[in-house]
Amino acid sequence: MDSFIEAKQRYEDLGVDVEKALTLLSSKAISIHCWQGDDVKGFENRGAVLSGGIQATGNYPGKARNPEELMEDFEKAISLIPGKKRINLHAIYAITGKKMVERNRLEPAFFDPWIDFAKKNHTGIDFNPTFFSHPMVKNNLTLSSPESSVRDYWIGHGIICRRIAAYIAQKMNDSVLNNLWIPDGYKDIPADRLGPRQRLKDSLDKIYAEKLSGVIDCLESKVFGIGLESYTVGSAEFYLSYALSHPGIYNLLDNGHYHPTEVISDKISSFLIFFDKLPLHVTRPVRWDSDHVVLLDDELKEIAREIVRNDALDKVLIGLDYFDASVNRIAAWVIGTRNMQKALLFALLQPIEKMKKQQDEYRFTELMMLNEELKTFPFGAIWDEWCGRENVPQGRNWFKEIERYEQDILSRRN
Repeated sequence: MDSFIEAKQRYEDLGVDVEKALTLLSSKAISIHCWQGDDVKGFENRGAVLSGGIQATGNYPGKARNPEELMEDFEKAISLIPGKKRINLHAIYAITGKKMVERNRLEPAFFDPWIDFAKKNHTGIDFNPTFFSHPMVKNNLTLSSPESSVRDYWIGHGIICRRIAAYIAQKMNDSVLNNLWIPDGYKDIPADRLGPRQRLKDSLDKIYAEKLSGVIDCLESKVFGIGLESYTVGSAEFYLSYALSHPGIYNLLDNGHYHPTEVISDKISSFLIFFDKLPLHVTRPVRWDSDHVVLLDDELKEIAREIVRNDALDKVLIGLDYFDASVNRIAAWVIGTRNMQKALLFALLQPIEKMKKQQDEYRFTELMMLNEELKTFPFGAIWDEWCGRENVPQGRNWFKEIERYEQDILSRRN
């Protein structure tokens, strides 16, 4: 018997509609971060190294060095990924030609090549202002700096980036998630925790004062970063409070931005009660926010199950965020994105209503049994069927394309 037919029958015996699961999976877009392809360098040509709590490690050959190479690499990656995709851009990926343009002077037209690229490849676009790796990041402070000139510079950048996001939304006839993260904090115990947060609130109020259509605004918290181990201005409590008190602004959850014993899978249901949208950055922290390639681990599966079991596929905006320079960068894109999709498929193939009923009827032993049995159900056969329907390679076959691309394209860049 065909492996897909056999697997489908086993799931349907539990009441799972496999065809519905595949339809839902095909309709869910994953926002793929452009910065994996060039180790978060961007196109400013400043020569500055990464700073502000961010670090890409490794020196695997073939890194994209310009817009053309980054687009070429991204195009190869998405050709090997099933389903709907979006491309997630940072402001430092503005294409300005050879001229240096300050971040508070960026123009929407600098992103026209990305809009053309997205339309050609049938992807959406998401956006992020870039508050790191710049001379105006003074002592790891931007929007919360005690220097008004520093704050004004970054407020200007934030305002312009929202306008760029609105421009992209209008050109794409689609909403654009505009996510704000700053590296602000202190290495040692601060003498004043309140003042920086008051300044940050005032800066955010100015950035978000303008009403713009097509833009989904969100704020990304963090527990700590390199050089700001003792205090982070934009903490989870601060941004959650700000979002709750400013309708239309959301709190993005990054699963690398919490204490090592915290998991965002446990937070999703709480946010869904109070917000109509929940943006995510899915990564893989190893001991800290080290942004490793996303693997199909238990937490990824639980994140996906929380999205699916709460009927929140349309509410949760899934983006990826990692940068590994120790492996083939295109393979990192493909592995991480396909794993996110595998986790969603695993969740969609759960007999959710049956399991909720078991919980509500206190049939905990039966629920434990079913949870464990499902771990060895043949969802891999369903995944291969979906890849075939999406016209991308099944199993490990996609890696042959990566090896060929590395030999023909990447090896010539060094």
